[in-house]
Amino acid sequence: MRYGQIVMGPAGSGKSTYCSNIVKHCSVVKRTVRVINLDPAAEHFDYPVEADIRDLISVDDVMDDTDLHLGPNGGLIFCMEYLVRNLEWLEEQVGEGEDDYFLFDCPGQIELYTHIPVMRQVVEQLQLWNFRLCGVFLLDSQFLIDAAKFFAGIMTALSTMITLELPHVNVLGKMDLLDKKTKKDIERYLDPDTSILLSELKNTTNKKFHKLNKAICGLIDDYSLVSFLPLDISEEESIETLLMYIDNAIQYGEDLDVRVPKLEPDDPDMIEVTEDRGLEEEGMEET
Repeated sequence: MRYGQIVMGPAGSGKSTYCSNIVKHCSVVKRTVRVINLDPAAEHFDYPVEADIRDLISVDDVMDDTDLHLGPNGGLIFCMEYLVRNLEWLEEQVGEGEDDYFLFDCPGQIELYTHIPVMRQVVEQLQLWNFRLCGVFLLDSQFLIDAAKFFAGIMTALSTMITLELPHVNVLGKMDLLDKKTKKDIERYLDPDTSILLSELKNTTNKKFHKLNKAICGLIDDYSLVSFLPLDISEEESIETLLMYIDNAIQYGEDLDVRVPKLEPDDPDMIEVTEDRGLEEEGMEET
């Protein structure tokens, strides 16, 4: 069994920054994480990339092709459809290891997670390759300055969750960029009371939208579909807590073998690992 995070979110939501900090955190705790870039419009990374879709195809290459006449968005969709037609490239990049843990850094164009099925096709293929996956959807906490924008973000996250049909964790990123007062205000969006937010919408939106707003709130309340976890990359505890939620969602670690430090044969605290008896202390002689 292998494991992976499908890292998603609107352009500028901090997906690559998220991947970078997860890699750094895992390095500190001696945990191996491999990153695969699936964004053909990416420009640079400050973390090691195991594989890069731009080695297969890039948006710049597509836009430079005079026969295609595609702009940035059309070019990106073309690249992702090309990936789906050449999934053997991705299969070669992920290899055949056991218990590997991957971060798949994905493009931010929302149409890839709504009416264009390419990301779903990628996810389904990864599952056929024995991956347990969790969708990680990031929103910029600086964006959530009022209820209307919050509901726009919720509907985007909900659409993505329904399309991919994966265990799903929603994250409010860039919390480290907020002042104390704004952080306090943002807390109401983590596990939202939609009745309070609905009353705010009534004061700021046209009356003809009130029934629609109420229906959206009812959908969220009735099925408890959306909540958010805060991510402050300046705090290791925040990263560790988020990673724990994701690992639980994909049951990471349950099938891993017990590993102990290698000790010298004459070490009085040597621990022997046996297949049937687990951990057994031996050689505990007084010196």
